[in-house]
Amino acid sequence: MLQPVLHVVLIGYGAIGQAICRRLQGSTLVNITHVVVRPQRIAEVQATLASPIKAVSEVPEGTRLALECAGHEALGAHVLSALARGVECAVMSVGALSEAGLSEKLESAAAAGKTQVHLLAGAIGGIDALAAAKQAGLSEVTYTGRKPPGGWKGSPAESVVDLAGLTQATIIFEGSARKAAQLYPKNANVAATVSLASLGLDATRVRLIADPGVTENIHEIMARGDFGEMQVTMRGKPLAENPKTSALTVLSALRFLHNRAADLTI
Repeated sequence: MLQPVLHVVLIGYGAIGQAICRRLQGSTLVNITHVVVRPQRIAEVQATLASPIKAVSEVPEGTRLALECAGHEALGAHVLSALARGVECAVMSVGALSEAGLSEKLESAAAAGKTQVHLLAGAIGGIDALAAAKQAGLSEVTYTGRKPPGGWKGSPAESVVDLAGLTQATIIFEGSARKAAQLYPKNANVAATVSLASLGLDATRVRLIADPGVTENIHEIMARGDFGEMQVTMRGKPLAENPKTSALTVLSALRFLHNRAADLTI
């Protein structure tokens, strides 16, 4: 028997959404039916889409699964209402959950719609092990984000240190995952994902470092608990279409969709 095709609506069509569409062309398991964009972008986006994908401004009626890859504002604009209507949703903008009360709103909307909302791991690895370890109890979790000084331009780090003059690795932030996500939104998704899989936004510690000795963005997780101890280091390559985005972010979304459609998953 042939596996039924999984029909998916994408919320957002930036670099991530475009990469997902390209990589799913010709897939026999997953079919992108619509992409949700701002009303003023519909004509522009429709001209770039492969037939028969349609550009729309709202999640269509009858949608069964929606994948958000649009940014934090999309959760309030589209995801909450879709969940309340019974649409299963996967969220890539996990950093938005640093906003007080938003995770509870997502849960309530999913409960009202008798469906589920999935928070995707995105650019960070080890989330499965971290979430499993949480079941036995975690005593300490720290996420460290390390970038070259230029990677912190345009952030509050500019008022903490002289980025251009750094000669050694320097801590620019140390505190809770919630505060880190609020102050440094470009690191928000990773910090929030680690915290939500472990001790929560207020108990998970975050350390952000400007390091002139590195050329990559480096993510590190350290966790201790009844399960033992784990350390994970990620040196992710950027997405070719958008160097500010990790390639693993797109691959994480593709893995989720594959697991929702395939007979055998891991």
